[in-house]
Amino acid sequence: MSASGGRASAPEVIVALDYPEPEAAYELVRQLPAGTWYKVGLELFTRAGPGLVRRLVDEGRHVFLDLKLHDIPNTVAGATRSAAAMGVDLLTVHASGGEEMLRAAVDAARVGSESSAGPTRLLAITVLTSLEDASLAAVMGPGSGVEQAVGRLAGLARESGVDGVVSSVAECRAVKLACGPDFLVVTPGIRLAGQGAQDQKRVATPAVAKLAGADFLVVGRTITKSADPAAALERVRSELA
Repeated sequence: MSASGGRASAPEVIVALDYPEPEAAYELVRQLPAGTWYKVGLELFTRAGPGLVRRLVDEGRHVFLDLKLHDIPNTVAGATRSAAAMGVDLLTVHASGGEEMLRAAVDAARVGSESSAGPTRLLAITVLTSLEDASLAAVMGPGSGVEQAVGRLAGLARESGVDGVVSSVAECRAVKLACGPDFLVVTPGIRLAGQGAQDQKRVATPAVAKLAGADFLVVGRTITKSADPAAALERVRSELA
């Protein structure tokens, strides 16, 4: 199923395969129903490489490749082209890389997707959910608030042709209002009621994320640390129903 902004149906749940070893990731995949989306991040990709991604794609899995690419335009374009050729559904780049880098990635995704089953949609990273106003100000200087930074970077991404952004639920509604209902918003930091924030600062429940207009929810430990991952995934989906 494909998510798009402005639709009435529930957001798609993406299960984060945040494991150090591919065997553990595959074990979880085997326990979850067909059609489930999966996020492959830096840790697992660095360990297992493109082979793991190709295996998931070849098995018909939807893959969100969360590499947060950020480099000179030519380098990011090359990496984007390679990822798109693998057939991943979603790929992240940092909005702070600037317009030239973002446009290079957009063009490369289009070219790379020509040899795969479908288009790779690009998502721009705005402000990591591990940051809040104080920690962002320590990096960017006084007066650099999260909400303002997310809005500015989301606007840059949209103008550069990027399909959407990754941002917390707290900024989701503002991004939709500023960039339009078809501009994708993927929200990490999703926790069921009563669960702690762990290493993220800006978190929310699935129901709150849905009300904010999120298109995709990235859920990790709620599912991956559960004794019954399939039941945990169903609990998240039932909260969205």
